[in-house]
Amino acid sequence: MKDLQKGDKKLLNAWAFYDWANSVYPLVISSAVFPIFYEALFSKRDHYIDVFGMNLKNSALISFITASAFLVVAFISPLLSGIADYVGNKKAFMKFFCYMGALSCMGLYWFNLENIYVGLLFYFLGLIGFWGSLVFYNSYLPDIAFPEQQDKLSAKGYSLGYVGSVILMVINLVMIMGAEGGEAKMAAMRYSFLMVGIWWILFSQYTYYYLPKGNNNKNQKVTKNVLFNGFSELKKVWKLLEQNISLKRYLGSFFVYSMAVQTVMIVATYFGAQEIKWSSESESTTGLITCILLIQLVAILGAFLTSRASAKFGNIPTLIVINCIWVVLCIMAYFITLPIHFYIMATLIGFVMGGIQALSRSTYSKLLPETEDTASFFSFYDVSEKIGIVIGMCVYGIIDQITGSPRFAIVILALFFAVGVLLLRRIPKKAL
Repeated sequence: MKDLQKGDKKLLNAWAFYDWANSVYPLVISSAVFPIFYEALFSKRDHYIDVFGMNLKNSALISFITASAFLVVAFISPLLSGIADYVGNKKAFMKFFCYMGALSCMGLYWFNLENIYVGLLFYFLGLIGFWGSLVFYNSYLPDIAFPEQQDKLSAKGYSLGYVGSVILMVINLVMIMGAEGGEAKMAAMRYSFLMVGIWWILFSQYTYYYLPKGNNNKNQKVTKNVLFNGFSELKKVWKLLEQNISLKRYLGSFFVYSMAVQTVMIVATYFGAQEIKWSSESESTTGLITCILLIQLVAILGAFLTSRASAKFGNIPTLIVINCIWVVLCIMAYFITLPIHFYIMATLIGFVMGGIQALSRSTYSKLLPETEDTASFFSFYDVSEKIGIVIGMCVYGIIDQITGSPRFAIVILALFFAVGVLLLRRIPKKAL
């Protein structure tokens, strides 16, 4: 079909709908069902396993695997985004990572401790698929939407993602809680992984139907000369940052606080499973999934309120307030022990999680200089985020492995948010 014009309602809706398609991955795989499934596998092993020649705590192991996956994404995203920009076909790359991630989720159906390396490989590839597709998805934002549309559209995407993922999560919860016996519940969780892959592939087709091929139609072939074009583009972006002090300082602050945000989101369920005093395994499963659902639902309201607040007070002041709230929440997390504490914490986290994600993405988009090379700028953004996550997950994993408890690691993350506030305050007030 003929490409729709920039700002077209159908095009904007199609772009935002990809959040509906892929957000089942961070909810079901990263946050809810897989962590519970993973913890259950270790219920008779006291949380430890001999793997890669070491005796590792299970939550530390998954932290290190996660960090490794993000390190790969940080390396390949500039490589691929540079090629995609050159040949003018971002959509093909976005599809590749989407399908790799979705099929890897389906592969988690066969995850078990007897074949731990195969299971970890599927988890590893799923992460790369999800985050790799986001490199190209995010880079479409300034291509399809005008600056005055981007805050609202970004928030709409996250809101659609929360709604869609909650629908599948509720279906999965009914399946899991309806299963009788431990083995039946584990089987229901395995079926949930299959459903994530199918959902992701199926609903992404609407996005692919309307999204343009890329921001140009060069149709040029990739040669050795352009293989590392993405890294050259990153160098170019770095030099351009010297001329844009607001964007440079924003990226510095984003790098610091985003490592904490993403780490909290990834490890929240593992923390709840190990540190909260649930009365039974059944209450633990129900309570953890309920908390994750609560976060998703409240995050919809959080994204909306943050969008309204940024329109009234400005993007940077709003981000400063949100980061301050995160500092308080991380400190509070050190002291929680009861399920009711975890429910309250989940509600509060939901408000600031949706807001900080949506506003961070749109703030960066609005600070970009006039350019058609959006993929390279968003590649720089994504590389910053991924390297930050690598550091955050390694810090969490090391502290968890050494102390046997993640509580101290959560407090350390509060320092990242505090530093983020200080760096945000250095951005010129006239910026946003």
